[in-house]
Amino acid sequence: MDDTAHHSDHKSHVAPRVSDDDHIGMDHAGHASMTLGAHAAHDRHAGHSVAMFRDRFWLSLLLTLPVLVWSGDLQEWLGYRAPSFPGSELIPPVLGTIVFVYGGLVFLRGGRDELRDRQPGMMTLISLAISVAFITSVAGSLGLFSVEIWWELATLITIMLLGHWLEMRSIAQAQGALNALAALLPDTAERVTDEGTETVPVAGLRVGDVLLIRPGGRVPADGVVAEGTADVDESMITGESRPVAKEPGGAVIAGTVAEGGSLRIRVTATGEETALSGIMRLVAAAQASASRAQALADRAAAVLFYVALAAGAITLAFWWLQGDREGALVRTATVLVIACPHALGLAIPLVIAISTSLGARNGLLVKDRLALERARNLNVVIFDKTGTLTRGKPALVEVAGEERAVALAAAVETDSEHPLARAITDGAKARGISIPVASAFEPLAGRGARAQVEGHAVAVGGPRMLADLGLAPDDRAAGWDASGRTVLHVVVDGHVAGVLALEDEIRPESAEAVSELHRLGVKVAMITGDAQAVADSVARRLGIDQVRAEVLPADKAAAVASFQRGGAKVAMVGDGVNDAPALAAADVGIAIGAGTDVAVESAGIVLVRDDPRDVVGAIRLSRASYAKMVQNLVWATGYNLIAIPVAAGVLVPWGVDLPMAVGAIVMSASTIVVAANAQLLRRLQLRQQEPPHALTTQPA
Repeated sequence: MDDTAHHSDHKSHVAPRVSDDDHIGMDHAGHASMTLGAHAAHDRHAGHSVAMFRDRFWLSLLLTLPVLVWSGDLQEWLGYRAPSFPGSELIPPVLGTIVFVYGGLVFLRGGRDELRDRQPGMMTLISLAISVAFITSVAGSLGLFSVEIWWELATLITIMLLGHWLEMRSIAQAQGALNALAALLPDTAERVTDEGTETVPVAGLRVGDVLLIRPGGRVPADGVVAEGTADVDESMITGESRPVAKEPGGAVIAGTVAEGGSLRIRVTATGEETALSGIMRLVAAAQASASRAQALADRAAAVLFYVALAAGAITLAFWWLQGDREGALVRTATVLVIACPHALGLAIPLVIAISTSLGARNGLLVKDRLALERARNLNVVIFDKTGTLTRGKPALVEVAGEERAVALAAAVETDSEHPLARAITDGAKARGISIPVASAFEPLAGRGARAQVEGHAVAVGGPRMLADLGLAPDDRAAGWDASGRTVLHVVVDGHVAGVLALEDEIRPESAEAVSELHRLGVKVAMITGDAQAVADSVARRLGIDQVRAEVLPADKAAAVASFQRGGAKVAMVGDGVNDAPALAAADVGIAIGAGTDVAVESAGIVLVRDDPRDVVGAIRLSRASYAKMVQNLVWATGYNLIAIPVAAGVLVPWGVDLPMAVGAIVMSASTIVVAANAQLLRRLQLRQQEPPHALTTQPA
């Protein structure tokens, strides 16, 4: 068989690496557990939980209701009289103080920590606001002022607790991908021994162990199928909606589910070395990684703190000098409440958490947030050909001559392990052709192979074999050869009975990926080490705009740079270490088909599946998440431009004086709007569920 006819680059993957600040460990059950050390120190909610805010909200609400009922202002406004008994006049100050101490303590501590870190922000503003309200209320109860705002203080703290509870719950839901991934691993596994099977903890598994996976059972570790066949649900790992058939030799991933059959697998990776742990590392690192939009929001929040402080000081001074001391204190507290950069602080982190989780559920892992942000501006996407747009192995794509030529050729090649021989036998099986039994098999080094099949002398090979036999090639061979295909002739009893065309099989998803990129306004290019004729043939069938052929691996980075001239934003899509320099040189490096190895070190985005359409999903996710960030930033900043002057009392001459509790409601409503807008990102469809139509490279 002609060994020179088929070219394929060697591909491999390297393990992912995360920063020292991010740590994945395995607990006693073998589940991955995550801590984010350095990032948590700067998180205003470090040490807080959804349950803590929930519990404080409900208890504060119960204490606030009596404060409202016995409030003198509300009784006057609503025209009712609360029951009077000895000590009833103390209900608002006593319960209001309890709400301040119990419900407000979390904000006071947060403000203290921000000032200690010299990073004043939202918690500092809230602390100032409730402290001003508390001092004003105490002064009113002691008769220093005629104002009584215990009901506003209690309502303010209760509403702030509600807002933070909703925020924490939204973030927890967005980061649920980590918990969902951790829950995929079973606690125990069935290990096969000489005596049968034994149940062992997942943490006790070792590489080389043979495990029994029953129908409906989860795979506890990465491995290779040793015995059995089954369909495996990999949706939680790769996003593939349909079960994937597994047979001996096939790789299985920890956390996937066997359906319709049982398997015996040999463990190849456990614990932190599994694909599942690698995915969790990437998801967590991406959710904690830097973002340009986040940096902008942080700067805006810092500026807003000083703006609010200045506005509060001006409000206090103005109304105090006007003689309205009670109004000065109340409006100052309202300014500080309404200016809390709550929505601004939530605008970006929530979008980051949701987009990262959405990508992970669809087999799109973000290693670098900046890479995902840059993806929205891409002008050109460059694909490596072998193993990316193509499967990296030859396939039988066209046949000419006698009908039995394929059957005879497959019979000769059945005992051969050559890639072209496998392509012929696989092509015959795909066409439903019965393969007869061959005898006297003889390989012809560098030329082909021959054997006896059903009493006939059959030989399969390339041009050198034909020359040795003194036979002329079929006329169709020249055209196929010019298009970059590998051409083999089937010789039966001394005459050419058929001609076979083989080529590196194009992935059926590639054409759809190119078409979708064009719809997004992105040009598509291809880099390959293959001959120009082969590259042109693939490019023509896929509709690729530009081609660089016969490029050595060491020159791929320079080829990427040539596309970047003129300011074009370029993504490089590759699948191996050979592509690492090009991935690093591109504006966005995308590793495709990482499989159980999870990541290529030089890539910013990792696609778990061998599906180039997921590149389209990455661009869509980038554009959609950036749009949500901008929308949230515009809303959060625009709201403050209007709300702060109103809270300061600029509309008082026209009869509009914003109560402190209403200010808290408006501030919380702004936060809820930002959170709800971010949640809409979940509706984004990153990929189509229907399988693409087959290309002409499929068996004819």
